[in-house]
Amino acid sequence: MGHTARVSAIAWTAAASLAAWLWLLLCQGFFWRTDVRLPERRDPDEWPSVGVVVPARDEAAVLPVGLPSLLEQDYPGRAEVFLVDDGSSDGTGELARELSRRHGGLPLTVGSPGEPPAGWTGKLWAVRHGIALARARDPEYLLLTDADIAHEPGSLRALVAAARTGGFDAVSLMARLRVESPWERLVVPAFVYFFAQLYPFRRIGRRGTRTAAAAGGCVLLRAEAAERARIPDAIRHAVIDDVALARAVKGGGGHIWLGLAEGVDSVRPYPRLHDLWRMVSRSAYAQLRHNPALLAGTVAGLALVYLVPPVALAVGLATGSTPVALFGGLAWLVMTGTYLPMLRYYRQPPWLAPLLPFTASLYLLMTVDSAVQHYRGRGAAWKGRTYARPETVPEEG
Repeated sequence: MGHTARVSAIAWTAAASLAAWLWLLLCQGFFWRTDVRLPERRDPDEWPSVGVVVPARDEAAVLPVGLPSLLEQDYPGRAEVFLVDDGSSDGTGELARELSRRHGGLPLTVGSPGEPPAGWTGKLWAVRHGIALARARDPEYLLLTDADIAHEPGSLRALVAAARTGGFDAVSLMARLRVESPWERLVVPAFVYFFAQLYPFRRIGRRGTRTAAAAGGCVLLRAEAAERARIPDAIRHAVIDDVALARAVKGGGGHIWLGLAEGVDSVRPYPRLHDLWRMVSRSAYAQLRHNPALLAGTVAGLALVYLVPPVALAVGLATGSTPVALFGGLAWLVMTGTYLPMLRYYRQPPWLAPLLPFTASLYLLMTVDSAVQHYRGRGAAWKGRTYARPETVPEEG
């Protein structure tokens, strides 16, 4: 009797997992599709001016790839690059000047904002300084991009044309992350897949929806919309600054868009699992608003959606329970099928798709570790800075 009850409980759990996957497949904005690219666009009659803001802290290793790609942009209008050396110790600012002298192209201004005051994350303080430098030239658009992002020569032109044609206040591209090491191949496509699951790209671009997100490595922002939304002051304490920026712009009535990139690539390496672990865990608990109940729900949800299917299939086969094996196997099959488009986008082999439960278990552990670090008082650490816990950040005035 006890054995039958246990098998029945597993069957119901597996059925719940399958139901969750069918709902995700059909009702979560078709998040698994990878065809959301820059929308149809046409060249404007007059190209607007653009200020390109690049916050950079200890980026000497990646700057020789990222910065020249900005300086060499094929843009018909007026554009200028403002790189903000955010307290680097590796000569980032001087290297930027040398790269500008060597490559020419768009004008470059290098600034330094000093240490951020209380209540500001370092990156957003640097962005604030860069926007102030850019506004002295009165640009119509701001391109916020990271030092590790390499842009093809026509990237800025395509972003501006898309923003003008679609009437968007913010156009953001999810840069294609590096996938060269074994751990990058296993973890990185899943990172973008999970992001799209949380923030379905199709919903972001629709007016009237609450879903808002951006990819901080490449955001073209209309200067007037940034001023209206008080960017970056309104989000000065945000660790996940790109999502906070998108919410502020959309919350102020702005029209935003986010999609996958072609010709915009991150060159930052994450060769070891430790590197990827730090990337995720530094902000995972902030994503959950440092809420223990949300953490518990997330852990339970990840387990139900990603871990139950292979376990149920194994238990069903071992016990001879057809319903358990069927529900678990079908759920795993749907999961695998939804992951294949992202693997194709990243040019990775399809045999990685059935390994998604293992990758999801790593993300589960990273999220728990993020919470542990938070309650140990360490906050979110990045590039030598540890950001204050949210309860120590002053309220906005």
